[in-house]
Amino acid sequence: MKAIHRIIERARSSPRRIVLCEAEDPRVLQGARRATQEGIARIVLVGDAARIADAAERHGIALDGMELVDPASAAQRDRYAQQWLALRQSRGMTPEQAQRDVLAPLCFANLMVRAGDADGSVAGAVHTTADVVRHAIQIIGIAPSFRLVSSFFLMMFCEPFHSLKGGLIFSDCGLVIDPDAEALSEIAMAAADSAQSLLMETPRVAMLSFSTNGSAHHAAVDKVAAATQRVRALRPDLAIDGDVQLDAAIVAEIAERKLPASQVHGHANVLVFPSLEAGNIGYKLAERLGGAVAIGPMLQGLRRPANDLSRGCSADDIFHVIAVTVVQAQAADLEAGDASAQMALPGMAGGPATGTTSSGATQS
Repeated sequence: MKAIHRIIERARSSPRRIVLCEAEDPRVLQGARRATQEGIARIVLVGDAARIADAAERHGIALDGMELVDPASAAQRDRYAQQWLALRQSRGMTPEQAQRDVLAPLCFANLMVRAGDADGSVAGAVHTTADVVRHAIQIIGIAPSFRLVSSFFLMMFCEPFHSLKGGLIFSDCGLVIDPDAEALSEIAMAAADSAQSLLMETPRVAMLSFSTNGSAHHAAVDKVAAATQRVRALRPDLAIDGDVQLDAAIVAEIAERKLPASQVHGHANVLVFPSLEAGNIGYKLAERLGGAVAIGPMLQGLRRPANDLSRGCSADDIFHVIAVTVVQAQAADLEAGDASAQMALPGMAGGPATGTTSSGATQS
């Protein structure tokens, strides 16, 4: 079974409430309709209710089974405005501005997730990536176990001509431009968690470089090696190789020659790129020349899932991202339950330490 089919089946097994804030777009309505019909999510459409209904009628899309929430008349409008004010007052937010901001569907949708009134958010068919990411970070916030938000692509290699079959996680290909060693280690750990929840496989991480096990000497190699060591210290049970070249990461025979002490043995299912430049080139090469299907970019490292769409996305793309968001929400619920159980044990106090935010304009 293809990885995306497993994700859809996992989503269907326990649907979550996913909020969409661009529901005047017919692609969003079509993706939401399919998600509702296939039972993978409980869809909430946020926006001007009359305009959403008009768009649905014009495009022949039934809204049965979906909830419409208009920020202008929503019962939770004042409560959300107070929450938004509390989050941003130290940065100059006024009560009047907070009341205006919550009328914007993107802001309102993320506040729904923060308040627990929705389990995840999907946007980006109309809004820019910068807007989607900024709202997610400012409103939903960074997970306590991470210090920054990054992104990943789920890459599907399922065609007969693919020698490497199945799904891989590529990270970071869409957000963090030039991570230092600490940020790169955070990306690697978040990507491993994404592989665990979405591929439903034990993560096997390759920290990519132009060097394998110190075969080249350069500051760029040192960064990857240092990031790998930090991951090993924090996640000693995680299989990870680094620094490692791509061929040694995904070809067992080459790994055996180049890296005899490998933990991954040429079977990586998580590829962590040393920079956004490398990651963006890498996923597009795999997609355009290698015939892989790229789903994403999706966000990782948030308290609750909020995912970005390409403004060139199709209705099928939106359906797939909804499915991924549901599975991420399931994983977040499981993690929260485990954390609560640990805190309840005798002698345990407090939760994970809250991390600081990495540098970068989108992380403020």
